[in-house]
Amino acid sequence: MWDNHKMLHILANGLFTLAIFLAAYAISPLVAELPIFMLKEVSVSGINNNDEEYKQIDSIIRKEVTGSFFTVDLDKISIEFEKLPWVRTATIRRHWPQGLEIVLEEHVALARRSNLVLVNTHGEVFNAVTNKWLPEFTGPIESSQEVAQQYVVFKKLLKPLQQNIIRIDFSPRRAWRIHTENGIVLDLGREQIETRLELYVSVYYHLVSLVKKKVTHIDLRYPNGFSVRTLEENQQYPHTQNLKKTS
Repeated sequence: MWDNHKMLHILANGLFTLAIFLAAYAISPLVAELPIFMLKEVSVSGINNNDEEYKQIDSIIRKEVTGSFFTVDLDKISIEFEKLPWVRTATIRRHWPQGLEIVLEEHVALARRSNLVLVNTHGEVFNAVTNKWLPEFTGPIESSQEVAQQYVVFKKLLKPLQQNIIRIDFSPRRAWRIHTENGIVLDLGREQIETRLELYVSVYYHLVSLVKKKVTHIDLRYPNGFSVRTLEENQQYPHTQNLKKTS
């Protein structure tokens, strides 16, 4: 072997490369901690102008943003931010050579399930406190995403009447009920819920002029009509098609 110059050359190159890697490994911690790589700039975006939020953010930065550009633990910082009740996601990026960028996405509350349980615009449930008025969702909590999606559809369908939704009930049997701001309860049942709501919108003004009393409840689950309840009595309107023709 020692007479094989080609093998000796390959062995020498291999040992030299190994020596380089070992030296780099030994030196890298020292390089990583050089003053030029110590973190000096931290930017935060995606938050509202809220003093309490700034205090919480500042506390996490002071506690968790340690080390250098190379050694700072991005995953740990992200986890700490996502523990905050109002933070949905936290994305942390390094900015060469001394910077850190923190991008926070806040929950945008869409509805309320209780005083502390809210639903965001993605249909996700989170725990937080807000003084903002929000519609209420009832029913299985695991259905929050479906109810959130349907709420947007219902809201759009009711827009011509300028009737806001204050509560949506979604039963374990998948039946829908809407409570509107003007005090009307709409039973939509489990099938053709959007078609039934469209029917309500199309006949509403004619219905109000016909009944001439305060309408409190409309049951739209009938195949060929609907029933109306007022403050004083129940009135049946089984022939929806006739109502639509005269509207």
